[in-house]
Amino acid sequence: MSSKKSVAHTKPRIAMLTSGGDAPGLNAVVRAAVVTGESLGYEMLGIEDGFEGLIGTPRFRILTTTDVRGLLPLGGTVLRTTNKGHFNGPRKEHDPDCPYIAARDNIAAMGLAGLITIGGEGTQTIALELSRLGAPVIGVPKTIDNDLAGTDRTFGFDTALQVATEAIDRLHTTAASHNRVMVLEVMGRHVGWIALHSGIAGGADAILIPEIPFDINKIAEHITKLDQHGQTSSIIVTAEGAFSKGGKPLYGSDGRLGGVGQMVADQVQSLTGKDARCVVLGHIQRGGSPTPYDRILSTRFGAAAVRALHEGITGEMVALSAQDITTVPMIEAVSHLKTIRPHSDLVRTCKGMGVVFGD
Repeated sequence: MSSKKSVAHTKPRIAMLTSGGDAPGLNAVVRAAVVTGESLGYEMLGIEDGFEGLIGTPRFRILTTTDVRGLLPLGGTVLRTTNKGHFNGPRKEHDPDCPYIAARDNIAAMGLAGLITIGGEGTQTIALELSRLGAPVIGVPKTIDNDLAGTDRTFGFDTALQVATEAIDRLHTTAASHNRVMVLEVMGRHVGWIALHSGIAGGADAILIPEIPFDINKIAEHITKLDQHGQTSSIIVTAEGAFSKGGKPLYGSDGRLGGVGQMVADQVQSLTGKDARCVVLGHIQRGGSPTPYDRILSTRFGAAAVRALHEGITGEMVALSAQDITTVPMIEAVSHLKTIRPHSDLVRTCKGMGVVFGD
């Protein structure tokens, strides 16, 4: 990619940034936005390091179709990303050092016709504040957790799901070889979409999600019953944010969420007498090349974001609705998380197949 910066410009400008955790498909969005924007006569810019690149002297690159060639299958983000940084907290009125004011002023000084914000709930919350300050922004939904409201699907989820499902497939063989219980801990701070979908696709015996607090005794009873009926190995999939009834999500000594998988393995082993091991999939779910589905969805989102700005639409987020890409108000996207309904068809399907959730 080019690292040159513009001195003077005559074309209308659109910039984009990637913010929050990385997800497969970010580069595909950038590629689609650049190619689409260039075809519509825009000078396309990439803001570096997320919203932090809009503080102080803006850090950006001019991007052309040549610069983004080869990005479609590339994981991560070539623009780099940060979490909330200086934007960690609500906008403070009349604060001369307010990062939101600084970012808005830099957006205006750069002469942007629009800013594309590619990220999840945190990213779009920041974008909403910038929109309220008058900045022309359009959001693109990104999160492997698939928890962003307003859209049927976020890119990155399908790739994370494939990685988690492949891990379960592999754990089945080692579990069977040793008559073990294997516990796989996947990402999912507040929602269990990865755990639920991968558990279904991978044929798990128990699935633990934040939306359904679990009773470890019920999990142990199920494992024991399976063992008595000749199934001597079992697979438990748990979201990192799952917790027991009357309890709360587990955090390590470093303040990071996690540890429920090992806790479940230890307790199941104690209650059943079976050898139980835990595997934490972690950031492997975020990395690598996006699946074909995520490449296509990212491409559609990137192109739609540019078209929306070209049509004068701002303060909204592009979204997948059934088979179409549309836009929804940003407030709709960040007003709540998209959680799993405990009595949804997916959960009922699992229970009908003998999968337990510990409720």
